[in-house]
Amino acid sequence: MKTLIGSLCILLALCFVQTSHAQFFDKLKKKAEEKVVKEVEKGMEGKKEEEKKTAEMPPPAVPQEQGKAGGGSEGTEANRAITINSKYDFIPGEKVIFFDDFTAEAIGDFPVQWNTTGSGEVVTTDAAPGRWFHITNSRGITALDEPVTLSENYTIEFDVIPVPDAKNSNSTAFTFSIISTTKPKVLNYGLARPGEAGVRFSFQYTNAYFAYYNDNTPPLDGRENAPRLMANHPYRISVWVQKERVRLYVDQEKLFDSPRAMRKKYTFNMIRFDEGTPLVGNVRIATGLPDMRSKLITEGKLVSYGIFFDVNKDIVKAESYPTLKQIAGVLADNPGVRISIVGHTDSDGDDRANLDLSKRRALAVKDALVRDFQIDAGRIETVGKGESAPVAPNDSMTNKALNRRVEFVKL
Repeated sequence: MKTLIGSLCILLALCFVQTSHAQFFDKLKKKAEEKVVKEVEKGMEGKKEEEKKTAEMPPPAVPQEQGKAGGGSEGTEANRAITINSKYDFIPGEKVIFFDDFTAEAIGDFPVQWNTTGSGEVVTTDAAPGRWFHITNSRGITALDEPVTLSENYTIEFDVIPVPDAKNSNSTAFTFSIISTTKPKVLNYGLARPGEAGVRFSFQYTNAYFAYYNDNTPPLDGRENAPRLMANHPYRISVWVQKERVRLYVDQEKLFDSPRAMRKKYTFNMIRFDEGTPLVGNVRIATGLPDMRSKLITEGKLVSYGIFFDVNKDIVKAESYPTLKQIAGVLADNPGVRISIVGHTDSDGDDRANLDLSKRRALAVKDALVRDFQIDAGRIETVGKGESAPVAPNDSMTNKALNRRVEFVKL
């Protein structure tokens, strides 16, 4: 009996040991599995964190194309090449007669140089820098408060951002017109065909329409084109009138070119916007077509308003190309001529900063002539005069625009 009981005890002990061993190994296996899972999870978290850091890092710097001989520090903004479009031939007028970049008004105010039958306000937007005039009533008419007398040759330029009109099915359409009227102060005189004659450019989402009329008759001509002006995207509109001929450009693309649109017997004196709620900026009207060859070679000095920079920057903008191309042509045809490029600013801001900016801009123009048009750098000197040599009092937006200029002086 004792032997039997002893055997049972031994058997139970063996079973207990086996069970304990099994549980022990199960625990070890479970812990090992848990450790592997934690390591995998840790690795995934580390990978995600690394990916997050990589995504947050700025893109690698792309080396700028350095300019050829002609001055300028390596890697500066002035060494950037101009975007060239050989079909873009717009050249701004010689004398600025109106300018407004809406910096004279506080945000939320209606700009003082304009009038409207609707409403509007000066705003800023994340779509583009600077201040903008937001025309907020699509059924209103907005025009210059004082009429401008336009000569046979003139240019009109403005930036525009088409904005959806929530009150009109989110339409981004707007219309710009140049009008001859005996009642320039009466905005709603002749609603459908304002004034006695005019040209009308209507910009839709999918196309643009151009028409002209005179003697209050129906449109004499109409054409469509398809620039597809996208909502909340900035564009530069440029209009060039030479006697009867009118051309309109969107950025560097010529959209319309009509040789007989501007009727001879009329004096055009109003520009206006209607049928839309766009943001409008940097409006500039200038008269006369500069005779660059005569001014530079014969008179010895050419004052140019056709070279453009962003505010407080020395990068020559793409729309400067036609003006620089003509100046380069004059220099190429007269290889013995040497010039000095003189930069000027208005009086806004610190005078020392303006002096430095004018020097950098003059140097940037030289770099462009040397790099993009192969003019010998030895023929060009540069100087900046900042705000020290104004050609008009710095008391209005238009006069300040006259003072912001680049001069080419024959040496």
